[in-house]
Order: sequence, then C-alpha cells, then structure tokens
Amino acid sequence: MTAPHTPPPPGVSAGASSEPTVGALVHDLTQQVPDLIRSELRLAQAEMAAKGKQAGIGLGMFSAAGLLAFFGFGVLLAAAVAALALVLPTWAAALVVAVVLLAGAAVAGLVGKKKVAAAGPPKPERALEGLKSDIETVKGGHHG
Repeated sequence: MTAPHTPPPPGVSAGASSEPTVGALVHDLTQQVPDLIRSELRLAQAEMAAKGKQAGIGLGMFSAAGLLAFFGFGVLLAAAVAALALVLPTWAAALVVAVVLLAGAAVAGLVGKKKVAAAGPPKPERALEGLKSDIETVKGGHHG
C-alpha cells in the first residue's frame, strides 16, 4: 500500500526541500497579518466593552451615593430647623437655617467668581505666542 500523495504548500515545488520559499512566506504573511489585526481589534473591543461596563456600574453607584448624600444633607437641615424650633417659633428656625445656607451660597459664589476672573481669558496665550514665534522662524524672520 502506498501513502496518498499530498500536494506541496503554495510556492514550494514538488521536487524542492520542505522549506517554503521567500515568496510563499511573504504570501502567507500578507494573508495572515490582516486576520491578526482584525482579531486584535476584536479583542481590544471586547476588553473595552468589559471595562466600560464596569466603569458604568461604578459611575452609577457613585451617582447613587451622591444622591443619598444630598438627601442626607436635607435631613440634617430639617434636624437643624427642628432643633432651633425648640427655642424659636418654627418659622423663625426655618428662616435662620435658610439665611445661613444663602450666606454660604453667596460666599461660595463670590469666591468662584474671583477664581474664574483670575484664570484670565479662555485661550492658551503662551501656546499662541509660541506658535507665532514658530511661524516667524519658519518664514525666516528669526524672532527671539
């Protein structure tokens, strides 16, 4: 019984050694590289989807924590009004707490306004100056 004849791989003649030619290797490479790139992209996409899902759950939990803290702060304010209502009429206690909150909001607003004004105009002035200098240098008017 004789062994069945198997054809040689592409680029290899029947009488040649079992080593593929450079042309065959390049041919194989050009066919395998796109497949490899596609599989790497699919892997990256799956990995990013998993990480995105986990980050989304984390952000949702963080948002829930913020909402619960907001409600907790509201309850603390109600407790402050109730405590003041022991020594003042209820309307006066609520008014005192509201005035304190509004004063805090005013102070925070003024500090924020000063910080925004101190930041200057919203353009990257140093980067623009550097770009202008680079343009002058390229044009040949060595500036600097």
